[in-house]
Amino acid sequence: MKKLYPLLFFITVLILVFIISANVQGFDFDLWARLIAGMGVVDGHTVLKEDFLSYTPTHTWWDHEYGSGVVFYFFLKYFGGYSLILLQTAILFFIIFFTTKIVKLRGADNPYNMLFWVFPIIALHSNFGNPIRCHLFSFLFFTIFLYILESVKRGKQKLIYILPILTVIWNNLHGGVVAGLGLIGMYFLADLWDKKPVRHYLFAGSLSCLSLLINPWGVDYIKFLLMANTMERPDVAEWWGLFSKHQLYNQIPFKIFLIMILGLEGCHLYKKNANSIIQSWRSIDKAKFIVLFVTLILAIQHIKLLPFFVISACAYCYEDFKIYIEKFLPKYTERAVLILVIIISFAGLLLKQYELPVGARQYPHREVEFIKINDIKGNILVNFGLGSFVSYKLYPHNKIFMDGRYEEVYYDEMVPLLKKFYLVNEGWDDVLKKYPPDILIIENYYPIYEKLNEMSEWSNIYETENYGVFIRTENKKNFYTAPDNSIDKYKNTLFDTSIKF
Repeated sequence: MKKLYPLLFFITVLILVFIISANVQGFDFDLWARLIAGMGVVDGHTVLKEDFLSYTPTHTWWDHEYGSGVVFYFFLKYFGGYSLILLQTAILFFIIFFTTKIVKLRGADNPYNMLFWVFPIIALHSNFGNPIRCHLFSFLFFTIFLYILESVKRGKQKLIYILPILTVIWNNLHGGVVAGLGLIGMYFLADLWDKKPVRHYLFAGSLSCLSLLINPWGVDYIKFLLMANTMERPDVAEWWGLFSKHQLYNQIPFKIFLIMILGLEGCHLYKKNANSIIQSWRSIDKAKFIVLFVTLILAIQHIKLLPFFVISACAYCYEDFKIYIEKFLPKYTERAVLILVIIISFAGLLLKQYELPVGARQYPHREVEFIKINDIKGNILVNFGLGSFVSYKLYPHNKIFMDGRYEEVYYDEMVPLLKKFYLVNEGWDDVLKKYPPDILIIENYYPIYEKLNEMSEWSNIYETENYGVFIRTENKKNFYTAPDNSIDKYKNTLFDTSIKF
């Protein structure tokens, strides 16, 4: 049983993360732009550096996720839509796999206590509600960096020279590469604090920084990367703070996990300091607490960055958790929990009906189909989250106002303009004057929806339970063909596009 335990643990984890990946309603809003970028590389053999999807002014397309798009499009083209769900499953699995390796490296003989691992898996469930997203690569590489740095700390210093090579790959997959550079810096500070040799950190860190220059845009990309990682995004929900008014009653599983970790480490520190404060301070794992503190601050500032703290907490705090579990719970608890989770996992695997998550409520499938079959050409204003989906489906006959590429492509004024328009705030019609659209696809819960229905200049020519399609009244026809209402139609054509390279 002892030899089979790790195998049972990893099989169970694999099933759990697969169920999480498969049990979603729709793909991420930005996936479509990523697929277009990947299509440009795989089919067009070029990195797309200029936007061609928008009718509004754009600058150089600084695509800090183009490599992710290449991976996504490659899997979609050669293995089909379901492979994107399997890709997310594999990434999540390897994040946990490498985290257990870190735990073992730090001295735990058994890093497979399922009673512990269910907490972080549940804590991050809401953060992985869409398959698949580019920042998953950053969480995976963050875990690998952590494993290598912990190995270096234990005498395998030559491994640190792998980091510059990994930085090149990470940098071309996702802009979260700065988290890896930050990790090197934190381990450097920890060893400097302990008056240990730090030359290897300086050398590897310098090489890693220089390796950022290996990208399709060269040195100018570094300036963009710094800007993108420090800019405010007040209109994007996943960048809101953990305790902001919009998130105060959300992310409850993570907050429970956070309280558990803080309580655990508080007890651990108190117990050590009760013996000798000076001796405890000298022996304390400074890298552990620096990384935990920094990732905690990031998690509090932006809910999108919660996984960095969860990964760090799992890597550093498992051994402390195990000490208290073994002290207060019977020995059979560990196996009982594993058996229970295995039963639940296999039940979920067998009962689940598997199909591509079409996102029927979050995407305007019928509205887009209505525009397509009625050959309504022109510029479309749609909420920026839906923009890349509309482009993916309707280009070249229709161009969009903007999409979720945000700072990658668009100027700073665009999102505030769109926000004023949707909420009918002062100057709401500036969008219509500056960048007049021919077509509008509007969610019916926004104030602008009612406003447009009152305006003689615009006609609502197609309406569903969630959206309305508006065109200029002067262009309105007497008859339009209705789109198919069957969701199966949209499941079967989910990844169809007219974009070619």
